[in-house]
Amino acid sequence: MLTIDGAHGEGGGQILRTALSLAAVLQRPVRIERIRAERPKPGLRPQHLTAVRAIAAICGATLAGDQVGSSELIFTPGHVPRPGDYTFDVSQTAGTGSAGAVSLILQTVLIPLALAEGPSRLVLRGGTHVPWSPPFHYLAHVYLPSLARMGVTVEMRLERWGWYPRGGGEVVVHLPGHARLCPWEFTRRGELCRVWGISAASRLPAHVRQRQAQQARARLRDAGVTVEMSEIDAPSVGPGTCVFLCAEHEEIAAGFAAYGRRGLPAEQVADAAVDAFLAYESREGAADPYLADQLVLPLALVGGALTTTEVTRHLVTNIWVAEQFLGPRFTLEGQEGTEGLLRCSS
Repeated sequence: MLTIDGAHGEGGGQILRTALSLAAVLQRPVRIERIRAERPKPGLRPQHLTAVRAIAAICGATLAGDQVGSSELIFTPGHVPRPGDYTFDVSQTAGTGSAGAVSLILQTVLIPLALAEGPSRLVLRGGTHVPWSPPFHYLAHVYLPSLARMGVTVEMRLERWGWYPRGGGEVVVHLPGHARLCPWEFTRRGELCRVWGISAASRLPAHVRQRQAQQARARLRDAGVTVEMSEIDAPSVGPGTCVFLCAEHEEIAAGFAAYGRRGLPAEQVADAAVDAFLAYESREGAADPYLADQLVLPLALVGGALTTTEVTRHLVTNIWVAEQFLGPRFTLEGQEGTEGLLRCSS
């Protein structure tokens, strides 16, 4: 049985998610040890456990160590991923309201279900816009369009927003299945075609989202960038606020999110998103740092290449996980913190 060190490199939940996705696709049992060992709250948290049980459900896997706080998990697939109608709710795993990120659950099961021999419908409940994970709008407008270039078609709809710490959000996903992954090279951006963004807030005074939007427009105008900015009064069970910016180039899109919190001025939320956008535009790589590590899984299965504005520890760690299953197939030019070129042989 393949054994993965869950504390290797970046040492976070991405090791778990990538390993389980590959185990399901390749039908290979895996033991993951020292899960999140160096984190303040080590072991499986509710959102990780929800992802574990989600991927187990679609491939009939047997599990050992599947409980909150567990530092070791054994995952043994029972059959190839099967299409179906699935509902996964982080709050049920946590036993209370939870803002565990639904995007991270989706990324665990997406490729296995996309390759399944039939359509699937997913209802995912939890946090849709929470720190340290891709928000819904990033998945819908950056990640999924990139997967579409590799042959994976996904439809996704936001039913209700879920913020930290209450959660309560809901996303519905449709996957037609029968995907045939094809190699792709994400190595050039092309011209910048459009910049758009949202300033969203729930259960907060209207001036919060208005100030966020005004600051984003002003900062981008000063940088010579025209932005289409929308203000959204977002339906949610709890309060929350964010700014999301999307840069659509001819060949690829990039996304940048920032979240409000108590005591943080609305203008600073906008500044954080704008600063990330400007940093991306000041470099030449095609994939933003978050997209780069998210594309490792499909690239590992069929090959391809990408350039990125920043090599991150997440990226290096995800490459390591993929190669534990598939053997050496990646070459990476660039060091952590610099621009990079990643190639993968099929």
